[in-house]
Amino acid sequence: MNAAQFIENTFKKLIPAPFTLAVLLTLITMLLAFFFTGSSSIENANHILISWQAGMWDPALLVFAVQMMLILVLGHVLVLSKPMAILTAKLTSIVNSNTSAVVIVSVSTMIVAFFNWGLGLIFGAIMARKVAEAAQKRGFKINYPLIGAAGYVGLMVWHGGMSGSAPLKAAENGHLASLFQGAQNTEFVSFLPSFISTEETIFASWNLLLFGILILIVPSVLYFVSKATPLSTVRLPEERKTVSTSLIKGAERLDHSRWLNLLFAGLLLIAFVLSYWQNITEMNLTPNMLNFLMLGLCILLHGSFASFLAALEEAIVGAAAILVQFPLYFGIMGIMKETGMVNEIALFFSSIASDWSLPVYTFFSAGLVNIFVPSGGGQWAIQGPIVLESALKLNVPLNKAIMAFAYGDQITNMLQPFWALPLLAITKLKAREILPYTLILLLTGMVVFLTGLLFI
Repeated sequence: MNAAQFIENTFKKLIPAPFTLAVLLTLITMLLAFFFTGSSSIENANHILISWQAGMWDPALLVFAVQMMLILVLGHVLVLSKPMAILTAKLTSIVNSNTSAVVIVSVSTMIVAFFNWGLGLIFGAIMARKVAEAAQKRGFKINYPLIGAAGYVGLMVWHGGMSGSAPLKAAENGHLASLFQGAQNTEFVSFLPSFISTEETIFASWNLLLFGILILIVPSVLYFVSKATPLSTVRLPEERKTVSTSLIKGAERLDHSRWLNLLFAGLLLIAFVLSYWQNITEMNLTPNMLNFLMLGLCILLHGSFASFLAALEEAIVGAAAILVQFPLYFGIMGIMKETGMVNEIALFFSSIASDWSLPVYTFFSAGLVNIFVPSGGGQWAIQGPIVLESALKLNVPLNKAIMAFAYGDQITNMLQPFWALPLLAITKLKAREILPYTLILLLTGMVVFLTGLLFI
């Protein structure tokens, strides 16, 4: 038995389903909060339970959950359209082996995810699925879980990309100071800039360089892993629903009307340009902006409401598990925020840091918190103030501290399977099957990001 098989078998025995993992993380968070924050008393236990409940049903976080689910669902619907099907078919047509599959899937997924994490996640999942279908049709063997991991790799580059929560929020005028509203010690807030441009974070030459290095190294690692793993024949049922146009009559014709579809899609896209022109010129993406654009494109590219609704019926399955698990992680976030656990973790790392090592400690603390709170935007709202305050005190460039946070947050997505749920639904793989390979990607990414933070 080689090392890859040993790791895979170990994960299959030890890793539970994502929902079970979310429950276990909830219980662990409660115990840590009880014993290490406040006093171990009935009053503290009550406070933890109340914070848990409040976090689960926080109105702002529920709005965020709907936005994220729409990004996933509409992204899936968009990829199921005929033009996108042609694109994925062309990409998979040049796949003829397990090695070529992991390279093409990983490179294309990382490029798409750099532009938008939601599209990257769904695109990677669809590419992995299409490769499996091509292998089944053309009769060559693959390691399907490894290809699934290649389709998930976009989640380890997204926060340093154009949809990264922390750098995008930092680019908003006044956002940095707003993070400290209600804080007791605000003397240093006057030293914060009004904003930090994305030219200093996302589009900084060193960030683009690290992304370029990952584009080269990650496919190379997957290539060598693919040569050391066992291959098998894939058996997948045909899933794509076809819309019957026979015996259409009465008002049902409206569902299949191309003209009505085109009219509505045109109205959506015109309204999008009118509403978000300033955001477009500034290349400033927001969740609502992205969802509005994707809705218009979905209607346009599917050609009829009937085709759109058939794709929607298929796509919604991928978001079902996330719908239930979002509140569980919001509850964990509520506990960690109200009991000060996030502050304790971040303050511990910053207390032992120097100006040279702070970015590294920020990276590790963000990665640790992400396992419990797999939401870049929510995590930044809690941990961001400590990152900024520590950077100011130790005279570390704020843009570097923000990107260190972003790198740490994104890298442990390779260990936390929450965002893999849509991919698992589309590919029909299980989390424990892809985790052995995403663990290898996690270690690879850590080497690149830490080297960059220390020496670039």
